[in-house]
Amino acid sequence: MTYYCLDFFPYPSGAGLTVGHCRNYVPTDVVSRYYRMRGYDVLHPMGWDAFGLPAENEAIRHGVHPADSTARYAANYKRQMQLIRCSYDWDREINSSDPAYYRWTQWFFLLLYRRGLAYRAAAPVNWCTGCQTVLAHEEVEDGVCWRCGSAVVERSLPQWWFRTTAYRDQLAAGLDDVDWPPHIAAMQRRWIANLRDWLVSRQRYWGAPIPIVHCPICGIVPVPEEQLPVRLPPLPTGAFEPRGDGRSPLANIAEFVHTTCPQCGGPAQRETDTMAGSVCSSWYFLRFASPHADDFAFDREAVQRWLPVDLYAGGAEHATGHLLYARFFTRVLADAGLIDFREPFPLLRSQGVVHASDGRRMSKSRPETVVTPDDVVARHGADALRAHVLFIAPFEANVIWDDSAISGVVRWMERVRKVVGERGGKGNEWESGREGDEALVRGLHRTVRKVSGDIEAFKFNTAIAALMSFTSQMLEAQANVGPAVWQECCDGLVRMLAPFTPDLAEELWLALGGLGSIHSQPWPEWQEELAADETATVVVQINGKVRARVAVPAASGEDETAALALADGTVAGLLAGRQTKRMIVVAGRLVNVVV
Repeated sequence: MTYYCLDFFPYPSGAGLTVGHCRNYVPTDVVSRYYRMRGYDVLHPMGWDAFGLPAENEAIRHGVHPADSTARYAANYKRQMQLIRCSYDWDREINSSDPAYYRWTQWFFLLLYRRGLAYRAAAPVNWCTGCQTVLAHEEVEDGVCWRCGSAVVERSLPQWWFRTTAYRDQLAAGLDDVDWPPHIAAMQRRWIANLRDWLVSRQRYWGAPIPIVHCPICGIVPVPEEQLPVRLPPLPTGAFEPRGDGRSPLANIAEFVHTTCPQCGGPAQRETDTMAGSVCSSWYFLRFASPHADDFAFDREAVQRWLPVDLYAGGAEHATGHLLYARFFTRVLADAGLIDFREPFPLLRSQGVVHASDGRRMSKSRPETVVTPDDVVARHGADALRAHVLFIAPFEANVIWDDSAISGVVRWMERVRKVVGERGGKGNEWESGREGDEALVRGLHRTVRKVSGDIEAFKFNTAIAALMSFTSQMLEAQANVGPAVWQECCDGLVRMLAPFTPDLAEELWLALGGLGSIHSQPWPEWQEELAADETATVVVQINGKVRARVAVPAASGEDETAALALADGTVAGLLAGRQTKRMIVVAGRLVNVVV
C-alpha cells in the first residue's frame, strides 16, 4: 500500500517560515506519520521552487546572486521544518534551479512545441514597470504587480505561450471528478471560462532558458534534446538586473546568444527569454517519484506506483495559477503516452490563513506581524507548537494567532506525562479486574476510532480534543482499573500521540519500556463493539416540529426506539388525548409522530 502526501512546492524566501506556514506543514506531517503507522509506504517529499521573479527580486534588493540567496534560504527553511519535526524524505529533495532538474523543464517545453502547444506570437501583454518583465494575467491584481506592487502597463511584444485553451473543455469537466474545496474549484472554473493561453516567457535572468534557436535561414529551431540542458550562464552580481529595454539580461551575454543553427549549421542566436517559474512547478510532483533519474524526467514505473498524489495541501491563492497549469501539463503528458492518469491531485485541501494578533495577515513585508516557529519552539517546544497549530481551529478556518492560548495544550501535555509516568511502569502493583476496566477500555476504543477518522477527514482540532478527553478519563479512572487495562490504555494513548506530538510520544514510549521507536510501531486498532456508543440521542418530532430529545441504548431497534421516545414524560404529555395517525421511526435517531 502506498500513500503520496504532498505540500505545495514552496518558494524559499529570506524571511523564513512563520507559524502560518505550520498550518500547512504540520497537518500533512500528522497524516504522513499516521499512514506510516498504518503500514503504508508513504512518500512525503520536499523541495524548492527556486527559479522566478520573487527569488531574483529578493537577490537584487540584497545585492547578492539569486543562486546564493535561494540556497541559503532553502537551508533555513529546511532547518525550520526539521525544528518542527516534519518527517520529510530529504533523500528526495529537489531544486528547480538545478540544471539536472531544469533540463527536463526544457524537455517538456520542446514536447509542447512539437505537439503544437507552445508558440511564439506578438500580442498586447502586461508589462511590470518595476520588475521590467511581462506578467501572466493571474500575476496582475488591480493594475499592479502582485510581487512588487509596481504599476502594470500594456505593451506589444513577441512572447512565448502555452496553448492551454486547447484543453479548456477538458480542464473544466475534470473539476467534476476531483475532491477539492468548492471555492477553489469555483475560482478555477471562472478562470477557465475566460482560461486565455498561458504566457510563459519572461525578460529576466533567473529562470530556465527557453530551448530555442533563432536562425535567419531556418527560423525558429528547437534545441536538440541531446544538447539539453541549455545552461543559464553564471553572471556576476549586478549583471543580471533588467535593463529596461524589454529584453532579458541574457541578450547582453554574447557567448550565450551567439550559436550555430542545429538545422543548417549557420550562425544563429539563442532565445534570451527565460521561462516563468510556474513552468518548473507544473511537473515537480512527478520528479519526486524518482528524483535521481538521469535518463528521463521521471522513472515511469515509479510514477505508476506513486501517482496520482493521494493528498495535496496548500493555499487557495494558487487556484488560477499553479493548480491549473499542473492539470494542463498532466493532460499533455497523458496524451503523449508518458503517464496513465489525467488528474494529478484528486484530493486537495486548503488551510486557513493565520493572522497576527492585530488581525492583519502575517507577511514578511510587515515584520511586526510575524511570529516564527523558532520563537515558539524556544519558549514551549516543538510538540506544543504542533498541538496548538492543530487545535486552534479547523484546518480550513482563518485564525488569529494568540501566544497566550498555547498554554492550554502545554497543560494537557503535562497531564499526559502525569498519566503515563505515575503508573505507566508500576502496573503490577494493582490487581486486575477492577470495576473501572470496562469503561476505560471502551473509552480507549472510542478514542482510537475517533482520532483515526478525524485524521483522515482533516479534523485535527477534534482529534486533539478527543485525546484531551481520554487523558482526563484516564486520570479519573486510574484508581479503579487493573494493571493490564492501564498498560493497554497507556500504550494506546502514546501511539495515538505519535503523529501529533512526536517528541513527547517518543519520551513516553521509552518510559513504558517500549522497544525501538514509537514511530515504527503500528497504529492502535479498535473493536467496533467496544467503540460503539452506549447511548444515542433520538430527536422526537410531533407533526414535524422538534419537541424533545431522548437518550436510548445505541443498539436500539425501531420498536425500542419508538417505545422509549413515547414513554418520555414531555412527549407523553404533548400526546395526551391526541390520536396518532402514523409514526416515522429511524432506529436510534428519529421518531416523528403525526397526530
